[in-house]
Amino acid sequence: MEGRRVKAGSAKVTFVVPCYKLAHLLPQCIESILGQTHQDLEVLIMDDASPDNTPEVAASFKDPRVRHIRNDPNLRHLRNYNKGIGLATGEYVWLISADDRLRKPYVVEKYVAAMQANPRVGYAICPGVSLVNDQERHLIDYSDLGGGDRVIPGREFLKKLINFNHVLAAAGMVRKSVYDQLGAFPLDLPYAGDWYLWSLFALHFDVAYFAEPMVNYREHEGAMTQTLISQDIAILPAENHDVRWRMRRHVAEAGALELLPHCDEALANSYAYCFEPRTYRGAPAPPMTMAELEASIASHTDDAALRRRMMRNVLAQRADNFYSKREYRAAARGYWRAIRQDAGHAMLWGKLALNCLGDVGYFLRHRLRAH
Repeated sequence: MEGRRVKAGSAKVTFVVPCYKLAHLLPQCIESILGQTHQDLEVLIMDDASPDNTPEVAASFKDPRVRHIRNDPNLRHLRNYNKGIGLATGEYVWLISADDRLRKPYVVEKYVAAMQANPRVGYAICPGVSLVNDQERHLIDYSDLGGGDRVIPGREFLKKLINFNHVLAAAGMVRKSVYDQLGAFPLDLPYAGDWYLWSLFALHFDVAYFAEPMVNYREHEGAMTQTLISQDIAILPAENHDVRWRMRRHVAEAGALELLPHCDEALANSYAYCFEPRTYRGAPAPPMTMAELEASIASHTDDAALRRRMMRNVLAQRADNFYSKREYRAAARGYWRAIRQDAGHAMLWGKLALNCLGDVGYFLRHRLRAH
């Protein structure tokens, strides 16, 4: 075994384990942590006034590294996360829900070694495997970045994150000093708070990635994402836009101007997608209206030029989406709307001209793109 057993309060790694109505799954999570080859750790069971027998289950662990913290009253999930992070004494903090678990006994050892060797790494991640009724089902594809183990330059990773969250929450271990420097979960992002933090941390720090899937993410009706969807489906697209706008501001403040086009493209894609009939985790979401688009953009910036540019980008992206399906009339309307926002944008006029040629223009455009 690497390391040593230590008293709570002096561990290298702190596991923050939020638990609400998950007492029946808590033992699997805790046992997967206590069975790690790296033993220099503490476990904080963050019992959010759970109405089940969480206190009894927590008391069943006789290991002195396990602490049971019961909230009274219920704090809700983000405040509970932040309380656990604040109580953590470890150099590294791993937030993992009580319904998830580590699937390899050496994952902490690997993470710690990589972060000790690379002070510029702010967090470590790996892919995960889904768990349904205690049976492993499939690799969670969005968490699989391909290739082998490596340290990814943070701003390169941010180019991917700004488009989509590639980090499985249960798989991330963060340097405590990063939380201290940049903050914990913002309380107004109940759905996308983790994605926002992974993105913010990547703006300032590198990321250690391990290709082997070493965690399990449990899929069930009581999962937090599913609960949020059932409460208010509109929260998901709204937060998706909000995270990208916030990161755009952080990028500008950090002087990482080369990342601004990536932020703008991600926002345009995100908004354009919301005009289409769509579902989130199986739940239908109403399409966005033009008035809602204008209101959303206006709520995020007072810069009139940026508002016009963003409207142009979204309308152009929506037109591109129609064009990719060879819906030329709808694409033409979209390009005209974008041109009204910026009549001097030569590329839009070129796209409109090729669109007017129908299938011939479609062929030419793809040839031009290839070259």
